[in-house]
Amino acid sequence: MDNNTEELKHRMRGKVGNRCQVGGIELAVLDNGPARGSRIAWIDTGAGLRYKVLLDRGMDIAEAFYQQHSLAWMSHSGPVNPQPMSDRGIDWLRTFGGGLMTTCGLSHAGGPEEDTFGSRGLHGRISNTPAELIQVDQPDPLIGKMDFCLVGEIFESQVFGPHLLLRRKISGALGNPTLRVEDEVVNRGNTQAPHMLLYHLNLGWPLLDEGAEIVWSGNWHSRDQDPNNRIFNLFNNFKACPAPRADHAGSGEDVAFIDVAADDAGRCFTGVYNPRLGFALQIAFEKKQLPWLINWQHWGTNEYVMALEPGTNPPIGQAKAREEGTLIFLEPGESRSYRLDFEVLHEPTAIETLTKWNSI
Repeated sequence: MDNNTEELKHRMRGKVGNRCQVGGIELAVLDNGPARGSRIAWIDTGAGLRYKVLLDRGMDIAEAFYQQHSLAWMSHSGPVNPQPMSDRGIDWLRTFGGGLMTTCGLSHAGGPEEDTFGSRGLHGRISNTPAELIQVDQPDPLIGKMDFCLVGEIFESQVFGPHLLLRRKISGALGNPTLRVEDEVVNRGNTQAPHMLLYHLNLGWPLLDEGAEIVWSGNWHSRDQDPNNRIFNLFNNFKACPAPRADHAGSGEDVAFIDVAADDAGRCFTGVYNPRLGFALQIAFEKKQLPWLINWQHWGTNEYVMALEPGTNPPIGQAKAREEGTLIFLEPGESRSYRLDFEVLHEPTAIETLTKWNSI
């Protein structure tokens, strides 16, 4: 058990009779607006980090806060009810609420496309699919149990295939400003199935602000592969958050594809450090699971967002990945596992360790 969790456990001994006084999981149903009727789970770590899980949107994560500070960018629409038929063209954008994590896949990540294998809309279907909640494990400090988790299952399925299952576990422990997402994707069908997965992690103000530092390391190129790209060029500090940019109004954006660097244990680290707020958000994942990182920058006025997106592939789409020979195929019964670890860092040594990745 982490030292922070042990410390909290010691300090509260004999003083707390109800876990809700410290944190845990609260299940609810939204009762107003475009997400009316949607199931959610608010999770409070009891350490300043709290976040909303959208159970009816593939167990993606919407709002997230550390103390009084928002970490995630929210689109103008915010969360909306799932729309399973939004996988045509760019209709996905109509349901994209932003949030700390939006899942893209399970069989396609990228723009709309059509080929002999079918037609696919922007970023696939999984984020518009409700989960079946199969486990709610609450903390119980009275017996020394500080950990908690949610587990759900989400299917990307149709008659005659493919039939993919996403089993998602979201977990943490009281006293720790951390969040872990563990995913297992299983081919439950009887034929081979293509598979792509990308985690769209959308960060916003005040974590993002002028003077904040974006952290990642690896060989990169801009999506358009233009050496004079207005953001991603060798003469621009594209890891420093700028003021809102007029040239990012509307659909203005710039994107880098990164063959992300890993440490000796195969772990990759990315995130944002805001010295004005005095903390950093770190995201860690396994290179062998998610070998690519995408950096989306869209600094529009009142649409001020930067996303860090670990993925199995860049968001080039199933057709291009198939052509390049990089498309993953899952055989019947085969599975793949993925893990993301989010952590708020406030100790200077830990922040320094994270930001050193920018010099690797």
